[in-house]
Amino acid sequence: MGLLKKNPFGHINFIKLWLIRIMGVLSHRRYRGFNELKIEGSEIIKDLPPQGVLFVSNHQTYFADVVSMFHVFNASLSGREDSIKNIGYLWRPKLNIYYVAAKETMQSGLLPKIMAYAGAITVERTWRAKGEEVNRSVNPDDTKNIGIALDDGWVITFPQGTTKPFKPIRKGTAHIIKQYKPIVVPIVIDGFRRSFDKKGLRIKKRNILQSMEIKKPLQIDYENDTVEQIVEQLEYAIEQHPSFLKVIPMEEIQEMEELNKMRRWEY
Repeated sequence: MGLLKKNPFGHINFIKLWLIRIMGVLSHRRYRGFNELKIEGSEIIKDLPPQGVLFVSNHQTYFADVVSMFHVFNASLSGREDSIKNIGYLWRPKLNIYYVAAKETMQSGLLPKIMAYAGAITVERTWRAKGEEVNRSVNPDDTKNIGIALDDGWVITFPQGTTKPFKPIRKGTAHIIKQYKPIVVPIVIDGFRRSFDKKGLRIKKRNILQSMEIKKPLQIDYENDTVEQIVEQLEYAIEQHPSFLKVIPMEEIQEMEELNKMRRWEY
């Protein structure tokens, strides 16, 4: 790896390497120390091709979710199964991991800007801006950039576009799947909204069991499946279909409602 080699977005790999190492060291105890991260299915990661993989997940915080995935993916690639013990895996991380994030969020401060350099594909929300509801067309450059990232490596996306649970899947994700035909790997996370604040930067509670389940790639007929069919498949895969509300304990539903009330006060 040349010291000044750049990725397709013009980011210098050497700088990105050290950002991932430093942020990885600083964040590791959030998942193995202050709180514990239970991992299932990480053996799937090491069998994936180096490019053309789209990870789809439910979303609970702005940053803690995706940072945990950087840990788990790199630990798995280094031979660890369902474990992030021993952070030696950070010495040679996979540099072509990207994640889709709202441009507004990634420009909200110095730390988000630094984290954006580590792999963010920033997109403009079509339904919300500066805390208000909007209705605007998809920026074609955003879709193009996701395609560039898929050609180069792996992409993490949160197709609901919000940290609120059981919100609809955005159809844009299904369109991207039909257009670029990636391998689609679902991930289901839990416990992050209880252990972190909304941004995922501040530890709210300790001794919380976080979980991450990595599922087998979806079977998608890219040519014949409709956008609506793919959306429904994603809803079930990341366990955000309305039917899953029936199996959630009432106390967890009440907790989610309380968290949403608190978050409305933040705007």
